[in-house]
Amino acid sequence: MRFSGKDETEMDDGRDDRDYLTHETDGPQSGSDIVHPYMGMFGDGPAAEEGMQALAGEPLADGVGTATPDAVEAALRTVHDPEIPVNIYDLGLIYSCEVDAKGDCDILMTLTAPACPVAGEMPQQVADAVAAVAGIGVVTVTLTWSPPWHPDMMSEDAKLALDLF
Repeated sequence: MRFSGKDETEMDDGRDDRDYLTHETDGPQSGSDIVHPYMGMFGDGPAAEEGMQALAGEPLADGVGTATPDAVEAALRTVHDPEIPVNIYDLGLIYSCEVDAKGDCDILMTLTAPACPVAGEMPQQVADAVAAVAGIGVVTVTLTWSPPWHPDMMSEDAKLALDLF
């Protein structure tokens, strides 16, 4: 394994990369004990926390018109859960989405499960997708677990795509 052109096992701080990947502990390791230097936690890591937020975008200049609800919805439909072939909007993961007069957007969303493998990434993907819409300023995506997601929250299109009829 190589890091930044260093010797095969030497880290920048002189530690052996094998120690870094196992938290420098002896004995058996579980998936939650292993931290990859670029990708973070592996295995059964902690669930995403209630209230976690992702931010994207910049404040709009004065006089710039705000985006339409259809444009924001279209952006939300571009984000997909990698394990389910349906966009997050049709999955029912977006609980609310409000754009104020300044073009700033507040989104409240959930995931299919607290230990979802993309829990740390999905809110940022949503923020980035909506921030790319013309007429959107600062986007704040807040993760919630209340109410818990349930398949009944999916749109008819999502249920049809997943053969849930």
